Amino acid sequence: MIKKKTTEQKWHEQSEAAKEEAAKLPYGKLKNQLLQKARQLRTASQISHWLSSPGLRPPM
Repeated sequence: MIKKKTTEQKWHEQSEAAKEEAAKLPYGKLKNQLLQKARQLRTASQISHWLSSPGLRPPM
């Protein structure tokens, strides 16, 4: 049985991939764009997880 990944998991994996790709690049515009994308995906993943959690407790 194959378990489907949640949207949060996919965003988290994309965030990690973007960070890994950015780590291979020299400082510059492309690296900064990848790091920003990684942060945005990670934040989206955390917000989505928080919104779907029981009780809607604020993040810690």
